[in-house]
Amino acid sequence: MRAIYDELARIHAEGGAAAICTVIGTQGSTPGKATMKLLIKRDGTGIGSVGGGCVEAEVYTRAKDVMATERPQRFSVDLNEHDNPETGLVCGGRIELFIEPVVVPNVYVFGAGHVARALVEAAQPAGFRFTVVDDRDEYATPVRFPKAANVLAAAWDDAIATLSIDADAFVVIMTRGHKDDLAVLRALAARRVEPRYLGMIGSKSKWVTLSKDLRDEGVAESFVKRVKTPIGLDIGARSAEEIAISVAAEFVQLRRK
Repeated sequence: MRAIYDELARIHAEGGAAAICTVIGTQGSTPGKATMKLLIKRDGTGIGSVGGGCVEAEVYTRAKDVMATERPQRFSVDLNEHDNPETGLVCGGRIELFIEPVVVPNVYVFGAGHVARALVEAAQPAGFRFTVVDDRDEYATPVRFPKAANVLAAAWDDAIATLSIDADAFVVIMTRGHKDDLAVLRALAARRVEPRYLGMIGSKSKWVTLSKDLRDEGVAESFVKRVKTPIGLDIGARSAEEIAISVAAEFVQLRRK
């Protein structure tokens, strides 16, 4: 149990995703007993047990969906040959389980200007964990971003080379200009990142220019098509704070819908 709670603490501190399954009831003879737990990590490894065998095979399958949808599931498994003829089970019991998601999305913001600052303030309380990157020391500071988990002041290439941007991540590009936007996109493409969300602040005409530059440089079409721009829900936002709210709302919409 200690290892499970240690992993949950790590996820809350560093971001990530897992699903925790608990035995909430049994009938008859079952290998798993009430309150037993199994935590399944995004990489498919697990900590703990809810009884082994076909029970855990079912749990691992369902855990992927629970992490993807962030919606819990309650279900039961009958441990007998009639309901599971391929397993040869003879326990004759029934086990009831509950799987719940443990998800703390990592958001990587490239650019530490006014909108980035407002975005962290707007979305961090909703459960998003932020890393803010800028190549200017005076902008990328913990004082400007007190709610960010990490603030990095480094060249774009260097920063991206050190970050572990996985499939659950949200990536937002909002640097001070086209040149820097292109530098970030180029570095991300070189790392072959495939985050859940990849967006860039700016107009459609700006993206026409940047996407052409990427294609001319030989960047994979699959990466170019992943980039969403403009970003944020269309709420008529004008100020930095309003734009940040629209982007935060888009994050929530993607997670919940």
